[in-house]
Amino acid sequence: MEPDAILEGLDPEQRAVARAVRGPVCVLAGAGTGKTSAITHRIAYGVASGVMDEPRVLAVTFTARAAGEMRGRLRRLGAPRVQARTFHAAALRQLTFFWPKVVGGPPPKILERKTGAIAETANRLGLSLGRPELRDTAAEIEWAKVTQVRPADYEEAAAKAGRTPPIGPRDVARVFEAYEELRRDRNLLDFESMLELTVAMLTEHADVAEQVRDQYRHFVVDEYQDVNPLQKLLLDTWRGGRDDVCVVGDPNQTIYSFTGATPSYLLGFEQEHPEATVVRLARDYRSTPQVVRLANGVMGGARGPARRYRLELQAQRDEGPEPSFTEYDDELAEAAAVAQRARALIESGVAAREIAVLFRTNAQSEPYEQAFADVGVPYVLRGGERFFERQEVKQAVHLLRAAIRSYDGEPLVPAVRHVLGGMGFTDRQPQGAGAARERWESLAALAQLAEDVAADDGDATMAGFVAELEARAAAQEAPALEGVTLASLHAAKGLEWDAVFLVGLTEGMLPIVYAETYDQVEEERRLLYVGVTRARVHLGLSWALARSPGGRRGRKPSRFLDGLRPASPSLAAEGRTRRRAQRAGPLPCRVCGRTLTAAVERKLGRCADCPADYDEVLLERLKEWRLGVSQEQKVPAYVVLTDATLQAIAEARPEDSAGLARVPGVGAVKLDRYGSAVLDLCAGREPGTGEIHD
Repeated sequence: MEPDAILEGLDPEQRAVARAVRGPVCVLAGAGTGKTSAITHRIAYGVASGVMDEPRVLAVTFTARAAGEMRGRLRRLGAPRVQARTFHAAALRQLTFFWPKVVGGPPPKILERKTGAIAETANRLGLSLGRPELRDTAAEIEWAKVTQVRPADYEEAAAKAGRTPPIGPRDVARVFEAYEELRRDRNLLDFESMLELTVAMLTEHADVAEQVRDQYRHFVVDEYQDVNPLQKLLLDTWRGGRDDVCVVGDPNQTIYSFTGATPSYLLGFEQEHPEATVVRLARDYRSTPQVVRLANGVMGGARGPARRYRLELQAQRDEGPEPSFTEYDDELAEAAAVAQRARALIESGVAAREIAVLFRTNAQSEPYEQAFADVGVPYVLRGGERFFERQEVKQAVHLLRAAIRSYDGEPLVPAVRHVLGGMGFTDRQPQGAGAARERWESLAALAQLAEDVAADDGDATMAGFVAELEARAAAQEAPALEGVTLASLHAAKGLEWDAVFLVGLTEGMLPIVYAETYDQVEEERRLLYVGVTRARVHLGLSWALARSPGGRRGRKPSRFLDGLRPASPSLAAEGRTRRRAQRAGPLPCRVCGRTLTAAVERKLGRCADCPADYDEVLLERLKEWRLGVSQEQKVPAYVVLTDATLQAIAEARPEDSAGLARVPGVGAVKLDRYGSAVLDLCAGREPGTGEIHD
């Protein structure tokens, strides 16, 4: 490809990045400004113009998904031999290659997770740690290792950094030291040690360093604001004093300081490299002017060193709807309203996978899971174990690979569904959360991916589908499930949707209650900025005054919304709030009188453990009818009516539409769609026939 042809379609600032083919280069890129496009075009332009030798370029990213995306773009731009990897993947490749020469003997095994080893060492030390303490202790050890703090120095360093460890600092230090001994004794390598050993290998073996530095001459580092001291040390060791490096980042999106990441390397790049070329990307192609104005407003209150580098985004899209600010009386009312608004968007034509609900902590997801189930909208919980590392996904890929010959020439979709059916997969989505639902989500995502592949290529085969899965696994590019995304703000970084709901925006949650220092509070502000800039068109921000219906309404909206939200709601909004309060107010159990707070209990009208008075035969008939409807409509059973709603119907045995409408979970749409059949069942008749059940 001709060099000038590569520059076509870039804006002036992106073109300046692409033409800056010799380092050092610093690109300050705001959210939605096309930074990936700019840096991949820079690499392709450098290769096409002869300045860069294609195999000698190393582009470093922070996630396997981002590395895969970068490789795909470079391939399309005519530079397929450029190495695009994560820090850890690049380090592991070098360690594996040089291990026989430098160390000898069997290479160490990779320790994917620390919690098992930490649990063992804690038990040896007489410490009993639960799962949360194990997870948080692992995070403390990771922080210590990336900031180059040794076990003996942990207590002092943690106090100086304002850390709040899950157990006593001295106990963390003891566990840390014992964990490192266990790891070395068993020849295990965790992700931090992977980087440390690579640095040590290059520092202590000049011939190895010379070979690596001859291989990699040009460096590009994405998300440079999230680099930690250990990664910076590795990068400097790779460079060996050379300055042909291009870094890309946004100080407004620094949200991982708790892991040891620091924006100081990005903010201090000009001081480290006085001759650096600095380019700012501020044209936002992702979001509407309304969303962009709010994002700029969020960061308008920022102070400190990052303020000098703050990017004022410039919207490039057409006008859109104004972001909404909504106050609710309690979390259940907030969740129910968000689910209804998401459903309305879906009915207006927005795809469910283009909608996200983002919250500060994963613990906030439960009421939203229930609310979306209640309104019949599928959802996907993002986060946790990586998709292709899940046991059921590994098993499915193995079975699909084994079935290639059996289904040679057969239509792809039914073939894949048949294989997954052997693992127990059906269209019926399990109720609630938990392992069964996560397993179903995984298999459903594979089934849906098969449909997407077949839609793109009518001749798609099982062999081609398995190859697609293997390529995605290598890049950690999980298939998307058709459902609204529920995710934490941290997990949402790097993603975008047509519609985003930012929920739970109260003091104590955002900023989180343990954000005490100025720097910690400012990081919480940046977290909100990241959430706002995930939205392309529709953006809703909301908060609840109380946790539970009837609870004390003492919460306050986040300080970050001051000056951004309307001073007071309209009279119409106040009326809606009063009506919500009446509907969602204190609801006593009809058996014992205790105030009900859980969504399922409010739906049933009684405590979960209070005696139930329902017609078991009717409940079974309702479930049989629902199964038939879900199969006919090809939707999960809960989308028709949830188990809790069916049980509430069996307890109430409504005789007419008015009585059925009073059952929680039966809204106007479901009443119109299923009311006649349900009332027939309640009356002992076969739906649609008038025949009396035996």
